[in-house]
Amino acid sequence: MELDRIEKLLERYFEATTTVAEEETLRDFFASGNIPVHLKPYAPMFQYFSEAKEERYTKQVPLKPRKKYLEWASVAAVVVLIFGIYFGNAYSKQQEQRKAEYAYQQTKKALSLVAANFERGTEKVAYLKEFEATKEKIYNEK
Repeated sequence: MELDRIEKLLERYFEATTTVAEEETLRDFFASGNIPVHLKPYAPMFQYFSEAKEERYTKQVPLKPRKKYLEWASVAAVVVLIFGIYFGNAYSKQQEQRKAEYAYQQTKKALSLVAANFERGTEKVAYLKEFEATKEKIYNEK
């Protein structure tokens, strides 16, 4: 009966569904000397867990004091960030101004071409007026 219970606990242990008390029961069982042959391969694992639980790190951990350069590095980072934002905005405004100037020059050039073509068109209209006047003379004589 005890063996059946241990086997069921092992199954639950490997499925990660055991409680802490049940795991303690398994550790106690494998710490005892009378382990069945088919469960012997699990004994070293549970013995290791029992020993590892008792281990403690006793050496002193040397802690170095914080150095002041970390504080100054953060101040320097903030200063660089502020300068970057300031000069970045100035650069982007300058770029927008250049784009606006370029668009203005292109529009001016396009309107100049339209004006030149319009002037040629008005010259042609003057010929049409002369043609109309000549046509009226011809029709009025008849």
